[in-house]
Amino acid sequence: MGYPQTFSGFCVDGPKSWNKFYKSELKPKPFGDHDIDVQIEACSLCSSDLHTVTGGWGDYEGPLCVGHEVVGKAVSVGKHVKKIKVGDRVGVGAQVWSCLECDLCKESNENYCPRMVDTYNAQYEDGSWAHGGFSSHIRAHDYFTFKIPDQLLASGVNEVAPLLCAGITTYSPLVRGGVGPGKTVGVIGIGGLGHLALQFSSKLGARTIALTHSPNKVEDCKKLGATEVILTTEKGWNKPWKAKFDFVLNCADVTDQFDMTTYLSIVKPTGDFHMVGIPNGALPQMSVGLFVGGAPKLTGSHLGNHQEMEDLLNLAAEKNIRPWVEVMPISEKSLGEAFELQKANKFRYRCTLAQFDKAFGNEQTQ
Repeated sequence: MGYPQTFSGFCVDGPKSWNKFYKSELKPKPFGDHDIDVQIEACSLCSSDLHTVTGGWGDYEGPLCVGHEVVGKAVSVGKHVKKIKVGDRVGVGAQVWSCLECDLCKESNENYCPRMVDTYNAQYEDGSWAHGGFSSHIRAHDYFTFKIPDQLLASGVNEVAPLLCAGITTYSPLVRGGVGPGKTVGVIGIGGLGHLALQFSSKLGARTIALTHSPNKVEDCKKLGATEVILTTEKGWNKPWKAKFDFVLNCADVTDQFDMTTYLSIVKPTGDFHMVGIPNGALPQMSVGLFVGGAPKLTGSHLGNHQEMEDLLNLAAEKNIRPWVEVMPISEKSLGEAFELQKANKFRYRCTLAQFDKAFGNEQTQ
């Protein structure tokens, strides 16, 4: 049997009360032979959480508990779990289940499984719901639960948490895109995703260039691994950079407001303009001639696969890649404040909610 039978989490009721969190009982899916229950110690705030609770990606009904950058202690493991034991420090990202049987899963594309279950606001095939990480515990399939290397834990769980979503979201497309020595990579949007993308790209050996509209982030970009910084607020910023980039990773979530002709002009023929930041609105209308004339590829991706997650955790441990985090104790009040600050883009560069033991007390040990 799983432990415990009910969880407790901080929830919202709908887009009209997106920043009004309250504690609610959560019923997890029935405990399975491959399931792991994690007693949560830290969970970072992702822009996806904000887009979800504000209704930017669609309406919903509460109580909804979000959060999918989770680190904690395994407190119960199913009988078929092999790699993780009770007491291990583990992480859970934005996916908690897939069928592991379809062609996509067998091709190591389980993050595109048509039956996949997201970490929250998603339903299992038996009708039960997945609940997010701003809670006492989370229940996930062992294939989507990852042991954290000791080297990373030396920095503390608060720094590790963003790697579970922001990390894999940026690492996977860089690796699949062949980023490495001899490549020129641009990273657009230096926030929660972008500040990790700069580190991954530079540590993979690529010439890494940051593109930002914020002059006050220039020095940070250089510390994070950028050899050069382009200010996209400057008139004609793209002209010296036409067809210079092998791979551009767009981490901004306001692409619906971009002049795509300008941005695509910096991509080499057959190079990628790859999107991982998801805006609320549709992309601007583009002419087919834009693609015929310059041959840029417009691509995107969702998370990454199991092996990529393990690889990025090991790379982060080996190369000292660390999220820059601001830490807040989790509570109804602090969550509301954190989401408001996230909406205003105030964090440098990720917010981790911590002190779950104080917030949930006996609810984590019952």
